[in-house]
Amino acid sequence: MRLILLCLALLLLCLPSATWAQQLDTTRIRLENVDVAPNAANISGWLLLDKDIQTELEGAVYNLYNFKYDKAERQFRSLRRRYPQHPMPYFLLGLSTWWKMMPSNVTNKQYDKVFLAYMDTAITRGEALYKTDNRNYEASFFLSAAYGFSARLNAERSNWRKATVESKRALSYLDKSREANGLSPEFLFGQAIINYYAPWIADNYPLLRPVLLFFPKGNKQLGLQQLRNVAANGFYTGPEAKVFLMRILQNQENKPGEALPIAQQLATTYPDNGYFQRFYALMSYQIGDLRECERVSRDILDKINRGMPGYEGISGRYATFFLGSLMQTQYKDIDKARDYYQRCVVFSESTGDTQQGFYLYAVLNLARIAAKQPDPETATRHYKEVLKKAERKSDAHKEAKAYLQKKKK
Repeated sequence: MRLILLCLALLLLCLPSATWAQQLDTTRIRLENVDVAPNAANISGWLLLDKDIQTELEGAVYNLYNFKYDKAERQFRSLRRRYPQHPMPYFLLGLSTWWKMMPSNVTNKQYDKVFLAYMDTAITRGEALYKTDNRNYEASFFLSAAYGFSARLNAERSNWRKATVESKRALSYLDKSREANGLSPEFLFGQAIINYYAPWIADNYPLLRPVLLFFPKGNKQLGLQQLRNVAANGFYTGPEAKVFLMRILQNQENKPGEALPIAQQLATTYPDNGYFQRFYALMSYQIGDLRECERVSRDILDKINRGMPGYEGISGRYATFFLGSLMQTQYKDIDKARDYYQRCVVFSESTGDTQQGFYLYAVLNLARIAAKQPDPETATRHYKEVLKKAERKSDAHKEAKAYLQKKKK
């Protein structure tokens, strides 16, 4: 989920401050908050800025995000045959592997070794270019990206020491590559992420402020402006910038009206990307566009049934919950509602997501349906599960407790 460095923000949220204090020195890595152009940079041989390469790979990049991995990787391997010493083909093959993990929220470990091998090779090739010319900003770009991705996966796998070291390296190379920001929006992406998340973390996690002394100060509004620039103009980083922008506007900025068009564009442009589809279905549900939510949810379930790549339990959990809710509240078809909620429970159990969220509310609605039928035995069983999983002060917990107490009398 991404070309550069959200992993740094995630690491800051996950790592104890003591770990960072032990691993990082007190020299602050400095990133400017303006877009600058390099002085007389020699860009000969830079594949990232080669328009012919971009034209050649346009279909491959589309196929990557549309989950046509085999088609994308054939073109990336063709690039590798012609440029075996360049980090770009290895990084793109690693990026394709990353998106194979994205539908599972990076919990699927079957691609770990392949992904890390591609990133390690991209790092090796990038370091060779950088040693030859330490003003090769393209090499710095791929080094910051590859180290950032590797750090993110190691953080997901709780390999904190390795994730910490690689995050610091990613930041260091990002600082070096910033001098090329004026050449292409590709170079601007990493700085945009850091600019936004550094102050956001400081505002929302004050206990981590001492840790942030080691990181760039950042500027949220500038970060959003830069992300919009990259989303509109980036070739390789454009789709990644749109993903970040969509999630930031929805989750951090609480601006669903601005996030929705991006979600719709991603889901429409890449209609076979289950990650984009389920996010768009969620947003459609939240804003009350129930017809669109139903259409996308049915499409998701159809693609799961057909075994399409990237469509699995998490997407199924989203789709079945939304359809259960629609059947219950809009169509008043209780039998279908119960069926979808039961399928949501099964999908949730298959992915191990049974603590809160869709699982909890699917069980809660099953309890309500059973209580109305009436089927007190089934209702009691479901309400006991709600009582076990819901937060004590939540309405769901209070409802379950009240029903069970009434049944005892």
